[in-house]
Amino acid sequence: MKILVLNCGSSSVKYKLFDMDSLRVLGQGSVEKIGLSGSYLKLQTCSGEKVMIEEDFPEYTKSIQFIFKVLTESKYACIKSLKEIDAVGHRVVHGGEKFSKSVRINDEVLRKVNECIDLAPLHNPPNLKGIEAVTRIMPDLPQVAVFDTAFHQTMPAKAYMYGLPYEYYEKYAIRRYGFHGTSHRYVSRRACDILGVDYASQRIITAHIGNGGSVTAIRDGKSVENSMGLTPLEGLLMGTRTGDIDGGALTYLMEKENIGPRALNNILNKKSGILGVSGVSSDMRELSAAAKSGNERAQLALDMYNYMIKKYVGAYTAVLGGVDVLVFTGGVGENQDESRQVICENMEYMGLLLDSEKNKLIHGEEAIISAPKSKVRVMVVPTNEELMIAMDTAEILS
Repeated sequence: MKILVLNCGSSSVKYKLFDMDSLRVLGQGSVEKIGLSGSYLKLQTCSGEKVMIEEDFPEYTKSIQFIFKVLTESKYACIKSLKEIDAVGHRVVHGGEKFSKSVRINDEVLRKVNECIDLAPLHNPPNLKGIEAVTRIMPDLPQVAVFDTAFHQTMPAKAYMYGLPYEYYEKYAIRRYGFHGTSHRYVSRRACDILGVDYASQRIITAHIGNGGSVTAIRDGKSVENSMGLTPLEGLLMGTRTGDIDGGALTYLMEKENIGPRALNNILNKKSGILGVSGVSSDMRELSAAAKSGNERAQLALDMYNYMIKKYVGAYTAVLGGVDVLVFTGGVGENQDESRQVICENMEYMGLLLDSEKNKLIHGEEAIISAPKSKVRVMVVPTNEELMIAMDTAEILS
């Protein structure tokens, strides 16, 4: 069975084609700058060679048609015919309260995803455009939607409700939904596979940290807390997002700067986070370099970033009544040993002992980085959301 996974963003389409019998990636790449000048497709061949093909991509249907052509007809082809593709799995960001698991796409599913657009106006529309494009090109090809929010639908009401008048939940579904669910689900399951323990009996905290980031508490295989909220803005300090902030500070800022909700949204999502605090960059590598060269604001942003993660790990340990496994993933979690070191410092009280020397050696690979005497297993597990989407798609088809 061969599954194509598509992740359609506001101006891009990322793709991976999997052979599900061997779980091997046959082809992968992305179309960038859709609808903009200078658009192109970049791909990685089976041998690891990276190739860029310049092309005009005005919209999603042409982009996906070109991806199909590259997979089947170009000198980089990895299958002989589109008939070899058994299904397409799509990443869909927001499923609201309507979806608690991945589903095969039909007219009813599309209607419900459209109803969630208000909750994710930047993400759900391009996700839907990808589905519509595949339908136009190959109308009989099965398609599956895998939702970022679905894994967190097991959170209890005491965790997901806000302290607003209840009528706003009833009228507008304002509540905490949580995000990065596909990643949290994959790395938590994979960690238990590596350890050889029962996923359904573990207390796990997963830290998906990068330019965007969230922490999840998982009890007995179910998400009970995630640091993100109604939108991906809440929770940790991120590359350009504020994370947790007093609502009173927002109304105060609106009054002082005489700005409306659109301008405020732009500040909170695109001008804040480690970029806003440091004034240097939203890239952790550039931030770390600036901090090491003596830039105090860069160091402050770095301290804030790590501190917020540490605070959530501590809070979620209390929520779970202890923790058996702590998993780091995402761009920072997988590669920044300094951040992992700082986050795990002074946690001996909860039985967590990091193997500092081993931690320094681990970058982008699966590993246990806790000391042998540690009661908490600390791990690095590279995320693979595309594989999780492909596995869900294959399971639904079968």
